[in-house]
Amino acid sequence: MDERLASIDLGSNTFRLSIGRIVRHGDTLQLYTEDKLRELVALANGLDEHLRIDAPTMTQALAALRRFGERLQGFSADNVRAVATNTFRVARNVADFMPEAERALGFPIEIISGQEEARLIYLGVIQDLPPSEHRRLVIDIGGGSTEFIIGQAAKPLRLASLQLGCTTWTRRFFPKGRITRARMQQATLAARSVIAGIVKDYRGIGWQEAYGSSGTAKGLLAVLVENGLSAEGITLNGLERLADALAQAGEVRLHDWAGLKAERASVLAGGLAIMTAAFHELGIEHMGAGDGALRVGVLHDLMGRDSHHDQRDQTVRQMSARYQLDADQAGHVGALALRLFDQLRLHPQPGVTDLRSALSWTAQLHEVGLAIARNDYHKHTAYILEHADMPGFSRDDQRLLAFLALGHQGKLAKVRPYAPSHDQWLTLCCLRLAVLLLRRRDAADTPDMGIRAQGQSITLDVPPGWLQAHPLSAYLLKSETDIWRKAGFTLDLAD
Repeated sequence: MDERLASIDLGSNTFRLSIGRIVRHGDTLQLYTEDKLRELVALANGLDEHLRIDAPTMTQALAALRRFGERLQGFSADNVRAVATNTFRVARNVADFMPEAERALGFPIEIISGQEEARLIYLGVIQDLPPSEHRRLVIDIGGGSTEFIIGQAAKPLRLASLQLGCTTWTRRFFPKGRITRARMQQATLAARSVIAGIVKDYRGIGWQEAYGSSGTAKGLLAVLVENGLSAEGITLNGLERLADALAQAGEVRLHDWAGLKAERASVLAGGLAIMTAAFHELGIEHMGAGDGALRVGVLHDLMGRDSHHDQRDQTVRQMSARYQLDADQAGHVGALALRLFDQLRLHPQPGVTDLRSALSWTAQLHEVGLAIARNDYHKHTAYILEHADMPGFSRDDQRLLAFLALGHQGKLAKVRPYAPSHDQWLTLCCLRLAVLLLRRRDAADTPDMGIRAQGQSITLDVPPGWLQAHPLSAYLLKSETDIWRKAGFTLDLAD
């Protein structure tokens, strides 16, 4: 195991880089923070009325990513994970921006779902909290979204990501920084209306401790305590006293408030309104600060992957059980597909490792769509794998699974919108062949086949006489050669 890992959190307000060092104590792995960098980018502020990131903001973001990339020189791609959050999720020109961003950073960037963001936040926060069997509520107010998590010990029980953030709320309700009682009341009520959708479920399960993570919660805590508005922690009375004081002043003046950092001043009003709304709707009495947050969760998730405790494996197992899949058939398909994939000897690179993992996961889940209908089940499978909440998986991960699932049977024209790479086409070929050869669901009758590929030419080596002895499989394989020819490949059967 490489002892150094790095996480990059590309938030709607701030970009953060954290580097951790893994130390083994007997059978236990401990992660120690080695270095941190942060850049105030205010990406959400750069969204125009058409939800496009403007050019000046993109320039600033790319400059920050280049500085992060310089710090990460020498790191293996397997030991770096960059995650992008709400503004990347909603920006309409993100497809144009992402290639530039990845070149600037020097590593792939994953746009994660709100549910995945919430899971990683909880994983990060609990690292710095004392052990407890109490259920804990964690609220993370970001620049563009707010995550609400209830968990017990290391297990999240409820995850929600809502479309309200300190940057977007400040822009919407406090233009030009002007604060009035009416605007604060309007902002708080609007936030309450968004939060109301989770109240019944969250109050139903309940919690004993509440924590606020992210810069907003820490900024509010510092202002409340250092200015005598709250004796300890965040309280509703303290929040309301702060709101009254800001409305009376008409703006946030940095010199008026001890503990307030300059980069937090511009979004304090929006964050305050959201936190006040959360206290009202969820009935929170007191909130402490959680230090871990997203970037720490990403580091610990990476450490789990490196020590073979990948959250994605657990997610696949849970989905398999939920949809009552034929585990034996999935296992046989996966084993054959991986055996063929390994014979291709694709050029070693981090992406090939990811492809192999994706092939294995898709093989395990390729029949999920049968829960909806037998006809076109592969299309149902692809939709579920692309759009379901799958803890541990990024959007790009799920899109790759969906490509493989959609293409594992039928014609191949339907997968062209995914713009597959050459290696992805070959990976799909391995899955298709495994599903075809195991159509009778009898692994004992599967021959030991070899596969080779050079350019657009694929050759499947079949044991002598096997095709003649298995006319159905021979017919299906010959039909497969026609399908691949229309996709621009030649698939030859050599026996």
